[in-house]
Amino acid sequence: MDNKTTEIKKKEGFNGQKAIVLPRSILIKTCISNPLLSGIYLTDIGFYPKAKFHYRERDQGLDQYILIYCIDGKGEAKIGDTSYSLIAGNFIVIPADQSHSYASDKNNPWTIYWAHFKGHLVKPLITLMAKRQKGYKGFVQFNESRIKLFEDIYLNLERGYSTDNLCYVNLSFSHFLSSFIFDEKFNYSSRKQMINPIDVAIEFMQKNLHSTFTLEEVAKAVNLSPSHFSALFKEQTGFAPIKYFNHIKIQKACQYLQFTDLRIKEIAATLGIDDQYYFSRMFSKIMGVSPQDYKSRRETLRETKFL
Repeated sequence: MDNKTTEIKKKEGFNGQKAIVLPRSILIKTCISNPLLSGIYLTDIGFYPKAKFHYRERDQGLDQYILIYCIDGKGEAKIGDTSYSLIAGNFIVIPADQSHSYASDKNNPWTIYWAHFKGHLVKPLITLMAKRQKGYKGFVQFNESRIKLFEDIYLNLERGYSTDNLCYVNLSFSHFLSSFIFDEKFNYSSRKQMINPIDVAIEFMQKNLHSTFTLEEVAKAVNLSPSHFSALFKEQTGFAPIKYFNHIKIQKACQYLQFTDLRIKEIAATLGIDDQYYFSRMFSKIMGVSPQDYKSRRETLRETKFL
């Protein structure tokens, strides 16, 4: 896969290490040819605790992407001419076909979870990650659920390479990758408190769907200036705050239309909109159909037992 790979490592390996290299025949037979798996699939995966003397240098790179997640100790990585220092909480993704090297610190060796992966969806996913992280290196808060997800992937791979097993493992690995790209959303239901002001703002909106707010009022709720709040909100969600608020109002309206007998005027009033015609225009713009048509279609589906 590469013309030169330099490896320096203690012959006995690292105490507690584990690794799985998927057979190339399995990758060709099951992963590459399966449309469910060909987007993102693992080729190698492992865990190296206190990996003293761990070192790799690949002048021509690999035809795979590499994820290294450091949870203890420290080390360094180099991609092309750019060097990165890695400490606990840091992760880095090394792109395919890029010259690179990485090494554990000799005095404080790293403990890492790592994976090699491929697929036609990987490049756009890592491009998104690099855009959000402003580079290939990032930082995530330690989350036990992320480690448990990795362990689940690894333990299932140990059970063999059936199609069902590989589907579960690789779909789970996509989730694992997304936990680095969207750390603020990963395992959201178990978070005890929210410190991201945008999360707080969205929670504020969800609890006050019956009200109407100005930009200034929502910004005040999270103690930010309107201009800073608006810029930050759009950066993280892709939408202006009030537009986002309208989207989740309409999301709630869809639930009312589907699961209750409330009239359109009553739904609008419940969502803090006095003018039912304004509500209908907003609903139609967002959903592509009028509230009445939406309700009729859902009723038809229920009657024909498609739902």
